Amino acid sequence: MKKLPLSLLITAALCGGLTACQSTSTPQDSVSTSATTTAKTADQQFAQFSEQFIEAFWQVMPTYALYSGYHKYDATLEIPNVASRNKTLAFVAEYQARLKTITPASLSASHLIDYRLLENLLASIRWDITTFNAWQWDPSSYNVAGSFAEIVNGNYAPEAERLRSALGRLTNVPAYYEAAKANIDNPTLEHTQLAILQNQGAFSVLNDELLAKVDASSLSSQEKQLFRSRLANAKAAINGYIDFLKAEEATLKQKGARSFRIGEALYEQKFAFDIQSGMTAKQLYQKALADKAKVQGEMAKLTDQLWRKYFTEDKPADEKIAIRMMIDKLSLNHVQRDQFVPEVKKLLPKLINFVKSHDLVELDPNKPLVVRETPEYMRGFAGASVSAPGPYDNGGNTYYNVTPLDGMSDVSAESYLREYNHWMLQILNIHEAIPGHYAQLVYANKSPSLVKSLFGNGAMIEGWAVYSERMMLEEGYGDFEPELWLMYYKWNLRTICNTILDYSIQVKGMTHDEAIALMTKEAFQQTAEAEGKWRRATLSQVQLTSYYAGYRAIYDLRDELKAKQGNNFNLKQFHEQFLSYGSAPVMYIRQLMLK
Repeated sequence: MKKLPLSLLITAALCGGLTACQSTSTPQDSVSTSATTTAKTADQQFAQFSEQFIEAFWQVMPTYALYSGYHKYDATLEIPNVASRNKTLAFVAEYQARLKTITPASLSASHLIDYRLLENLLASIRWDITTFNAWQWDPSSYNVAGSFAEIVNGNYAPEAERLRSALGRLTNVPAYYEAAKANIDNPTLEHTQLAILQNQGAFSVLNDELLAKVDASSLSSQEKQLFRSRLANAKAAINGYIDFLKAEEATLKQKGARSFRIGEALYEQKFAFDIQSGMTAKQLYQKALADKAKVQGEMAKLTDQLWRKYFTEDKPADEKIAIRMMIDKLSLNHVQRDQFVPEVKKLLPKLINFVKSHDLVELDPNKPLVVRETPEYMRGFAGASVSAPGPYDNGGNTYYNVTPLDGMSDVSAESYLREYNHWMLQILNIHEAIPGHYAQLVYANKSPSLVKSLFGNGAMIEGWAVYSERMMLEEGYGDFEPELWLMYYKWNLRTICNTILDYSIQVKGMTHDEAIALMTKEAFQQTAEAEGKWRRATLSQVQLTSYYAGYRAIYDLRDELKAKQGNNFNLKQFHEQFLSYGSAPVMYIRQLMLK
């Protein structure tokens, strides 16, 4: 790619020069026009730089491009070897150097946010490769299934074109898994076991059904034969990786494994890159501890209000015991296990109608939300999630992935259903779907800034979903039913405790039993949910803090704007303006909205 050096025309020092010009005979209007013209030139040059960066980024990371809806490199599966890592580090070094030639003060506020996002992204990539080294100790980071599912199940191009991309991508699968095996050194047991589970799920994508689709397609007979051959080689490579991991698992169980806990230093570094909140992980942890007590106090008030409606005996003196009893009583109201996914589908129209009738945020009728059972290769991490098309793939489906309870024992399923009871399931759908993740991701893909849409901030994304829960109830969803509010506070308490849990496990060495006690006794969760969260906290780091960090920042911004604007504050306008900036860190959106 031709590289064009950037030379921005405005610097902070030049502003002093303009001031000096004002003190002479230069008219005020002429100075303002000159400054505006220069600023536009700087923004235009940075926009050109951003376009060059993104195109170069896709060449280095073609799978990231695929997930983002940019399909130019779909047929390329990068091999995660030393050469690939060196290529990525060279890319990072080049663009870090080019960023340093840009004077941030010369940019408009929106472009300045993009500058900071790219700056953070490049530093984070370097840190991941050279310091964090998950490519060595996390075998679950190697899995080709998702990218093939995106291609095969997409609707962004004719089927034959997509199948040819898959055919090209199959070429490197054996080399991909050979590189994965060579990379793995002193892995954690937990990530090894997850890798086995998820790579076994790859055969739900690379299977006979795919071959049948190929055979029925317009591919040539030669292409069909080649597809069959490459698919067989790919499946053999995946099976070889699974066998390799099973041998690793046996050794780790016998001789001991690396701890999944990353420790305080790495945790703080990862927190700074991932959350971008302006505070340390320890500060957020301490804030969460204080908020936990406040929410428990609200739950105690609601329990007292509801007690005589559900119990004849006197309320226990211990408030936490009383709250637990009330939650357990209410949690008996849930759907049957085989109705879990259908119930989710049934709830969505109700949420859509409420958002529309209360004029909370515009929902795009051309972007329907499709509820589906979570694909097998994605299972084992979260029970519900949203998969949205990237900003390049405007015609792609947005999927609400809901995991059926087929694989659970009767005891585990009952515990899970009590957690996601009649009231809690509604809050889950607000969070994951409408107006939570679904609405935010649709707006993010419409953002005029590709940088914000592509390299979004997880705390903003999760924070919006958590904010949506409380906002909907405040606007009257559920008719202010105290049972729903109690369950909301339980859910909100889980958000708060996510931060406490993640930090305590990864930094403070919290044990399994201590974690389960926190979640069941302090956050009133069901055992199955608590066990699932323990598993999640052992397999990821920092991400669980994003919910609370983002939610608190958004809610505080809204209250600040309400106080500032008074009767002129409009909730829908706030939501749409906030979402229009894409998935930028809230601290930067705040600067734009308060300006």
